[in-house]
Amino acid sequence: MILIDPKRIPRHVAIIMDGNGRWAKKRGLNRIKGHQKGADAVKEIVQTSNEIGVSWLTLYAFSEENWKRPKTEVKLLMNLLKKYLKRELKEMLDNGIRLQAIGRIEKLPAGTREILLDSIEKTASNNKMVLTLALSYGGKQEIVDAVKKIGKQIEKGEITSNDISEKTITRYLYDAGMPEPDLLIRTSGEYRISNFLLWQIAYTEIYITPILWPDFNRKEYLQAIEDYRKRERRFGGTLETDQYFDPGERMKKCI
Repeated sequence: MILIDPKRIPRHVAIIMDGNGRWAKKRGLNRIKGHQKGADAVKEIVQTSNEIGVSWLTLYAFSEENWKRPKTEVKLLMNLLKKYLKRELKEMLDNGIRLQAIGRIEKLPAGTREILLDSIEKTASNNKMVLTLALSYGGKQEIVDAVKKIGKQIEKGEITSNDISEKTITRYLYDAGMPEPDLLIRTSGEYRISNFLLWQIAYTEIYITPILWPDFNRKEYLQAIEDYRKRERRFGGTLETDQYFDPGERMKKCI
């Protein structure tokens, strides 16, 4: 069991899990082998997050753009998601992890969507950590969908354009009710946001690592947390002291 002062870690971590295909290519394997290995990395990071006290973990699992991949690969990814959800349901129930999903979930194959919604329902009362899977997700699409919902309210006369504020838009995003990410991690060394949580990460700390996602393990994750812990978070103004973590020795014991 890891013991860390909860004030010394980010409340909400979001991760762009990149590099499965390159991991497989480097080893002369097909891409699905990389995705399978990546699913093992997901399990380790979810467990570690729960142990150290991260309250919200959001994983970019399948983007809107990913539908453009070869149909065979998309089908294999959907089957892999089903297997992961079936395999990890007991783990989530035993460890107080609540599952939720953001994105255009209606586009998922019926079988995958059914298992996803069943897992969400069965874990709904868990309250230790929230695991959010971004599926068929795109940040631009999320904002478009939010604007459409607001537009319908205006058409019905329920609000006027003068009523629209940042809070209004936030209320209609897929992840309404979630805190904005404190830390965004991207693996594989790419310096792109890739259409992920565009609205939510305005003041999020970003950590880029060259490690490919299948190799992103507990040690690498805790190093990212350690890097975040040393930063001074600023939100366009003065130092947010509640978000600044002085260097200490406790985290080092976990790495």
